Amino acid sequence: MSDNYDDIINLPHHTSAKHQPMPMLSRAAQFAPFAALTGFNAAIDETARLTDAPVELDDYDNARLNRKFARLAEALPAQPTVTLICFVADQRKAGGTYQAVTGQLKAIDDYAHQLVLTDGRRIDIGTIVDLDDNQDENQSDY
Repeated sequence: MSDNYDDIINLPHHTSAKHQPMPMLSRAAQFAPFAALTGFNAAIDETARLTDAPVELDDYDNARLNRKFARLAEALPAQPTVTLICFVADQRKAGGTYQAVTGQLKAIDDYAHQLVLTDGRRIDIGTIVDLDDNQDENQSDY
């Protein structure tokens, strides 16, 4: 077996007269790992990201929320500060998150079914699952 390489085994290492030797850092870079599937890690991360499903309010919770909306409509001239818990749909996958939004109420847009805050934000009434209007803290909703 060793007879096959006897003619070249003891020759000196070849160095080019035209080209400089490649730096060690560049030599190492050519063996670095690469992403064979571009975007695969991002797709895995997106799949692993959790979202919530929107809840459907029952009749009791709808009635309680409607009472709070009625109190808000009465207090509208004073531009009350409200904290809304609303569902925000995810742009990339099914579901979304529940977020608390706090601001001063400017108007109730019955045509668009939205609450308009003084900073210009518009919140769809259908996405609101709870609200705290800081009105009559002693008054019970039950």
